[in-house]
Amino acid sequence: MFPLRIVPWRDFFYFLTVKFSLCHKYRRTIYRCNKKYDGHKCQTPHVTEEEIKAAFVTAFNKLVTEREEIAANARLVRQTLCDTTKLEQEKASLQQELAVLVEMTQNCIAENARIAQDQGDYQKRYNALVERYEKAKVRFDEVTEAIAERSAKGERLAGFIRTLEVQKEPVAEFDERLWGAMVDCVTVSVDGGMSSA
Repeated sequence: MFPLRIVPWRDFFYFLTVKFSLCHKYRRTIYRCNKKYDGHKCQTPHVTEEEIKAAFVTAFNKLVTEREEIAANARLVRQTLCDTTKLEQEKASLQQELAVLVEMTQNCIAENARIAQDQGDYQKRYNALVERYEKAKVRFDEVTEAIAERSAKGERLAGFIRTLEVQKEPVAEFDERLWGAMVDCVTVSVDGGMSSA
């Protein structure tokens, strides 16, 4: 039912779905820590689908009552945390550096092929260029990944803001569309309380 992560508080395990269906009248779906009976003895209680839905409706309705302020704050957070300008500049600089290093390495190889020289010196120069290239490439990959992560976060926040702005009234019952747009992860605490991210 819920296409997301439900996690127990202070653990790095996930909740799994357990369906009880003795007959339709008593059918029930619960979510519990997948390590509850696996020697870990997780203290987090299981939660039912109905509890999750009720908690979502309550939390969403609180958001709707203060939606303008929350949307403004979310825009500010998105602008601050999801900005990739400096990372894009660093990526462009690293791209240029990588191109220069490739050219220098090719020139080093071509020079070694044309001119007789001490192979020990050549190998040192070649290894130094390759090492510089590999360091720059590692940093380039890190920056590229950071840009992708920030962009994805920005898109999720933009979706959150759009959904919040469109929904002007509190909801009376659980809405799967809202759930999918608003919730990424639900954390269940030891007392059974739930919070989302």
